Amino acid sequence: MTRIWLNHWFSTAYNIINLIKNEEMDFYIIVSNENENAVYKSVCDEWYVEPVLDDEAYIQFCLDFCKDHKVDVFMPRRGMVAISRAKGKFLDIGVKVMVEDYEVMQVLNDKALAYEELQKEKIGYIPEYFIVSNVKDFSEAYEKLIKTYDKVCFKFVMDEGGKSYRLIDNSRKGYSALSKKQNSRMTYDDVIKALSEKESFSPIMIMPYLPDDEVSVDCLKTSTGIIMIPRIKNATRIEKIVYDEKIIDMCQAIYNKFDLQCPCNIQFKYLNNIPYFLEVNTRMSGGIQMSCLASGVNIPNIAVVLCQDLVQNKMRGSAS
Repeated sequence: MTRIWLNHWFSTAYNIINLIKNEEMDFYIIVSNENENAVYKSVCDEWYVEPVLDDEAYIQFCLDFCKDHKVDVFMPRRGMVAISRAKGKFLDIGVKVMVEDYEVMQVLNDKALAYEELQKEKIGYIPEYFIVSNVKDFSEAYEKLIKTYDKVCFKFVMDEGGKSYRLIDNSRKGYSALSKKQNSRMTYDDVIKALSEKESFSPIMIMPYLPDDEVSVDCLKTSTGIIMIPRIKNATRIEKIVYDEKIIDMCQAIYNKFDLQCPCNIQFKYLNNIPYFLEVNTRMSGGIQMSCLASGVNIPNIAVVLCQDLVQNKMRGSAS
């Protein structure tokens, strides 16, 4: 029996767990979350409430948890960058962590560094962007972009799940705004007012708003090649798989550059039929179940099997 632990994840881990257990394999799922009422509590084999700690204390908690619960495969979402730095400690106790090496995580979890690396290697299409950390630079960047593009958006460089993403929409006031989704829209004046509360703030990436279809590519490297399932997300609730050669080539180039070993999600957005690179999420996407069900390829299950094999090979090597 392979014992798999998922720490504090998004609610979509419900689907990932079901996909892992979808095959006739002996997998035992352990889950922890700071929220006692997390939805995936109902589909796991063991459940625990986990503490909220700083990085160093959390790493120790994770190591102790793996020992206490005889974990074989650890699938982290919380603390992924810090955990990647301690991968060797987990492997020493026979635990395979489903996370990239620290050097890769450092770059891909920082949008500015990721863009710099891809530009340096001339990989794909990178949208025009500016990195700013004060109101003056933000205003200047906005004025430059708005001369060329219809709309401008921004988010913090260090962000997860697009929590800080905002579209600057100066038409959101009045009657016409009632029919628009508001939680990700702000007027320019409101943005400046909010940012002015701090003399300097965490780096923000400001760039043109790309209004056309978003493509979310769920990926996993295997011994026979890279699984790449590009899922188009548009204004409707229906998503579809469409293979664009330019996007496939960019994903392949990203893999060649970073040698990614774990499941990841690479995002693009179209503008005038050009797919611009947005980011690499170094984890499975929130919609991976749609890619898997539409394609018939079970990425979470395959990823666990690959991790399981790596752990067994490591332990056999140690024994010999």
